[in-house]
Amino acid sequence: MVRRLVVGLGNPGARYATTRHNVGFMVADELACVSKAGPWTIRCRSMVCDAMIDGRAVVLAKPLTYMNLSGHAVQLLLEECGCAPPALILILDDLNLPFGRVRVRRRGSAGGHHGLESVIDTIGSEEIIRVRLGIGEEEAPADKAGFVLSGFPAASGQELAEMIRRAAEAVRIIVCEGVDRAMSVCNA
Repeated sequence: MVRRLVVGLGNPGARYATTRHNVGFMVADELACVSKAGPWTIRCRSMVCDAMIDGRAVVLAKPLTYMNLSGHAVQLLLEECGCAPPALILILDDLNLPFGRVRVRRRGSAGGHHGLESVIDTIGSEEIIRVRLGIGEEEAPADKAGFVLSGFPAASGQELAEMIRRAAEAVRIIVCEGVDRAMSVCNA
């Protein structure tokens, strides 16, 4: 039985692979690597693989619906896995967090994130655990859409890799020790 559905948000295709908006996909890929997951297949309008995180069964997914329509894929995944919204862990970028920060939240509004908004609206619940990865800069960009769809500066590669690693660890803690423990470790 699957206890958790872990969904990284992003946009499919090579054009978006290394953009700020795709850090959710990057974390899902990291989790697949460290958990020795099965092969990625296409189901429920998503790239999906089965994984074990410290002996606990999870489904990892990357919706292929594009960010702003992520809710459609997440709804299908929840139905297929037989999971309720509280079993969902969503991994996404956050323009309002400074670059490199990782934050875990138990629930809440979309906060202007269209992918999260799509999920909340489609499944009808804000009771979604989310792991938010900071992609913001000191000064907010004038063109937010252009910014999130742009790549990270080459000089930030090590910090990006570390943020992805810490986000994957946050997911592991949520799965194994609970969201309260993850919040105390990651949000300190």
